[in-house]
Amino acid sequence: MAEPRKICVVTGSRAEYGLLYWLMKEIAGDPELALQLIVTGMHLSPEFGLTWRQIEADGFTINRKVEMLLSSDTPVGISKAMGLGLIGFADALAELQPDIVVVLGDRFEVFAAAQAAMNLRIPLAHIHGGELSEGAVDDAIRHALTKLSHLHFTAAEVYRQRVIQLGEQPERVFNVGAPGLDNIVRLPLLPRTELESAIGFKLAERNLLVTFHPATLEHASAAEQFDQLLLALDEYPEVNIIFTYSNADADGRVIAESIEGYRQRWPQRVAAFVSLGSLRYLSAMRHVDAVVGNSSSGLLEAPAFKIPTVNIGDRQRGRLCAASVLHCPPRADAIKTALEHVWSGELAPVLANLQHPYGSGGASAAIKQVLQSTDLNGLLKKRFYDLERPA
Repeated sequence: MAEPRKICVVTGSRAEYGLLYWLMKEIAGDPELALQLIVTGMHLSPEFGLTWRQIEADGFTINRKVEMLLSSDTPVGISKAMGLGLIGFADALAELQPDIVVVLGDRFEVFAAAQAAMNLRIPLAHIHGGELSEGAVDDAIRHALTKLSHLHFTAAEVYRQRVIQLGEQPERVFNVGAPGLDNIVRLPLLPRTELESAIGFKLAERNLLVTFHPATLEHASAAEQFDQLLLALDEYPEVNIIFTYSNADADGRVIAESIEGYRQRWPQRVAAFVSLGSLRYLSAMRHVDAVVGNSSSGLLEAPAFKIPTVNIGDRQRGRLCAASVLHCPPRADAIKTALEHVWSGELAPVLANLQHPYGSGGASAAIKQVLQSTDLNGLLKKRFYDLERPA
């Protein structure tokens, strides 16, 4: 009997782990595959909740931990963290010798892993390529990952076409939908009372789930933009708010400090969490009136619950959106206008007939099947695919 194919999954953040969870389960449960797991980034940081412990509690074995985060969240600090990550991933991948490395998204941690895999001549599979987020440096990282990768799994057909436009061979690009939707289909989400008990916070008649990340290419600072959001939320003292902290991006700590200050000012109506984990986060999303901020979860997961999203600023600019997503600039008056639209009831017909642009689940099983069946011989040699030019 042939040795199981070794599939090495890299995860560096709580949100990314939630999207990879069911793929990891699929790989671990297949006798023809062997799951290897490298954990890095925020998972290993006390500041972000040491979420590697949740990964082990979920039953996964962590094969290697790559320490790379510095205490600094400046652009220089992030750049140095990427350098540390490249060194750590080089050692980890050389020791594990996987057949394929799997990365998701557009963060600097997985970019370091991809560079190490390239130098070690290990095929790379990339999930969520072809998308746009024009307000963040992540946009460039995502497209760079596409060029470093050999297998591509996109969340929509328009993204599949964009990856092909970047020169990737069509037979190596698979439109599977968004793997995060598998959580909504397969996780037994918490009822309202169980959620309140799990997070130690009582929901009100109206509630919001707020996640705001630094928009690394916008002119206004993270603090200025977030202050505008808080000014808008001040207008709704009867609304309870669940904040989740931002990622380990440049200026992320500024937002964390603002959240803590706001929670202290409104202790009865505000809860804040470094990490809720997939179960509590999606359960919270199920019971709120809207998702607010600039997280991709407002575009990917929120429409599956048929709840509105108030998407602030340009961080997600260019991404495919459901009709339930309301876009507004990072100004208090514009955010308030969008929230009024949420509570006006005018979106009810839109939500009732909502078509999700990222599919309805099943991505994890589809990705696993390709990882299992793809012939690895010659996979490293990439030919640039030229689109036909008009005569």
